[in-house]
Amino acid sequence: MPELSRFCDIALDMPYEDIAHYHKPHFHAVYGRDNAVITVDGECLEGALPDKQMRLVLGWAALREDELYKAWNNSLRCILSDFIAPLQ
Repeated sequence: MPELSRFCDIALDMPYEDIAHYHKPHFHAVYGRDNAVITVDGECLEGALPDKQMRLVLGWAALREDELYKAWNNSLRCILSDFIAPLQ
C-alpha cells in the first residue's frame, strides 16, 4: 500500500483495494496500534486515533485537500501518487 505521507509517528496511505468498500475519497492513518479510515473532508469512517494525533491528521488533511483529491483520482486509476508533504 503506497504511503502518502508520514509525520509525528503517523503513517498515512491510500490503498487501492478498498476504494469500492467506502465509496468516499479517503485515506488510512496509522499510529502505533491505532488506525483510522478518514475521508478527505475529515469524517472518520472507521477506527480511531488518540485525540492529539487525530487533530494533527485532520489539520494536515485540511492543508493538503487538493493533493489528497489528486491522490484519490490516481488511486481510482491504480496510479501511484507522489508523496505529500508532512506537517512541519
